[in-house]
Amino acid sequence: MTADEGTTPARERGWLGPLAALFVLVMVSTLAAPAVVVPVGDVLLLLAPVTAACAVAGWRVGARLPLAVLWTAFAVWALWRTPAPPGLHTDLLRGWAVLLALAFGVAASAGAGSGVGETFLPKALLALVSAAAVGMLALLLVPGGFTGAAELVRGEIGRRATVATREWQTLTGTPEWAELVQKSEGWAKYGENAEAQLALLPGIALKYLPALLALQSLAVLALGWAVYHRVGRVRLGPPLADLKDLRFHEALVWGVVAGLALLALPSSGIWRAAGANLLLFFGVLHALRGMGVVIWFLSPGRAMKVVLFVITLRWPQVLLVCAVVGLGDTWFDWRRASRLRSQRSE
Repeated sequence: MTADEGTTPARERGWLGPLAALFVLVMVSTLAAPAVVVPVGDVLLLLAPVTAACAVAGWRVGARLPLAVLWTAFAVWALWRTPAPPGLHTDLLRGWAVLLALAFGVAASAGAGSGVGETFLPKALLALVSAAAVGMLALLLVPGGFTGAAELVRGEIGRRATVATREWQTLTGTPEWAELVQKSEGWAKYGENAEAQLALLPGIALKYLPALLALQSLAVLALGWAVYHRVGRVRLGPPLADLKDLRFHEALVWGVVAGLALLALPSSGIWRAAGANLLLFFGVLHALRGMGVVIWFLSPGRAMKVVLFVITLRWPQVLLVCAVVGLGDTWFDWRRASRLRSQRSE
């Protein structure tokens, strides 16, 4: 039931999904090795302003003011407390958090309760593009904006990489690790490979920073949307779809096409980097869609096995296969075709 049907919908029930998503985001952002490539290490820095923006958007279409005031106050605290490490890089992240929240608040307000453009993903993508455009314009207007921002990001990634390497070296320097190496030479090879992969992470983080920031921001927008609709009674749009039902407009396939086209050009530098980031961002979106298709066709038990398989060492291959399935679903809509066949057989 939606707000345009003339009744006030109840809050969404169940906190298991949002809490699990928050746990994953926090773990990925704080573990030493993943934290090297995750752009924003402090998840609350993004989540609190986004949820506050949803609460303010809800107040604009009829929700109670105290909820918006409470979340706004919490967002201000989350933004201006002193996270570790403080500095200009944190100020840069604060700026992105504010831009993202403002853009999403405006996008969430547009069409709320009217039945037009109420789904989450179009609003989130519009907010991402708007925040990125305003952020780039702001950097253009500030002397040394892009250069200074790049130096701050490079320095922060280098610091995180140093921390991750030190933690790994501390682990491999313990007597317990030495005992494992003595029992099996495979552990020694594993340690060498892990240290070599750690050395590659800063380059990956710098190369794919725009796509990684967009993906993390999109995940936080979805989490903020889910949290708001569990504490507020005025809807800004329909609930988030289950993964097995995830689908989006076919026009997004052009993001993949554009990425491949830029990578295929004989040029190098910024255009190839843009192509790689477009391909990563839209590829992950289509991989999620493909994963939904796979889960839709499986029983719950088998679906759980797929999820567990994805988080093992085979996740790059599974992600690639799911991306291909998701791209194919753009044209064939396998779930709809299967549903129609089932209806005919009945």
